[in-house]
Amino acid sequence: MANLLVVTGNTALKAAWSDGTVLGKTFRYQGEKMLDYLLSLTEKEKPEVLAIASVYGVLPEEEAILKKECSHLLILDSRHTDLLLKYNFPEYLPYDRAAGLVAAGFLFKDKPCTVFDFGTTLTIDFLSAEGRYLGGNISPGCRTRFKALNRYSKNLPLYDTPDEIIPEGQSMITSVGSGVVLGIMFEIEGYMRSRKDNIVIFTGGDAIYFAKKMKNSIFVVCNLELMGLAIITDDYVKKNII
Repeated sequence: MANLLVVTGNTALKAAWSDGTVLGKTFRYQGEKMLDYLLSLTEKEKPEVLAIASVYGVLPEEEAILKKECSHLLILDSRHTDLLLKYNFPEYLPYDRAAGLVAAGFLFKDKPCTVFDFGTTLTIDFLSAEGRYLGGNISPGCRTRFKALNRYSKNLPLYDTPDEIIPEGQSMITSVGSGVVLGIMFEIEGYMRSRKDNIVIFTGGDAIYFAKKMKNSIFVVCNLELMGLAIITDDYVKKNII
């Protein structure tokens, strides 16, 4: 029987079936009825382990419902931090980021890593060559920056990520588009210069967009968090002899 992995971030739910550490079909849902969507995934097939890494947390009443949908329920959130500590991550680190870092350490063993996650926020996390978490930073994500300019200024409409950018904007649209995108690129390049020996990993919704604009050598792993959750779940299964 397969496992079902679920990562709930700031704006969306990502899920995948897995066999051991190998990911199968993946799903994405963006809406308010995340529990209903999750139950729709388990309706036809009950997973052996249902593993959930949640930014918002799983409520006790939701936990009671989910326990009936699987043989074993593994919750990773602010109320269930024991597993996070076993991987030597600080308690403040959200489990979606922690899962991505587990995958980075697995994929690039014995290499220092810088992980950029492009989502609602832009997170930058650092791993030592030994896999030790060194800390990380958070700044607004790409679309969050566009929304902020629209919300907190009087004259700037809401723009979306441009297909192409120019070094200097020649109109209101190109000024905002280039300003936001180039600002993020300069930010990325600054971090990369500060740790030149690190393996650089891009993940998240805008990872491919920015990867295409970079001149440096990087790795794009779109399902890094789900991959990490698969590794955590597989380790859990082996240690608990399920």
